[in-house]
Amino acid sequence: MKVRVQFYSQLRDVAGAPELIVDLAEGGTVTDLLGKIYAKVPALRSRDKSILVGAGVEFVDRNYKVQPTDEISIMPPVQGG
Repeated sequence: MKVRVQFYSQLRDVAGAPELIVDLAEGGTVTDLLGKIYAKVPALRSRDKSILVGAGVEFVDRNYKVQPTDEISIMPPVQGG
């Protein structure tokens, strides 16, 4: 399945694009998706411990099974101020 991944804030700059289309097997998890993203954009791997992942409007963990209709958001930690 094709998954649309959007990058936010400084991760957009690191990725070099606002979004990426990733081919992921049915039943693939966020962990699987991140592995494919890091293969395409290795510079993002250094941010792995601090990124947040959203599916639609909900934050999800690394075990979440990505659905064909999901729009995935990759963002840095939320900061207040």
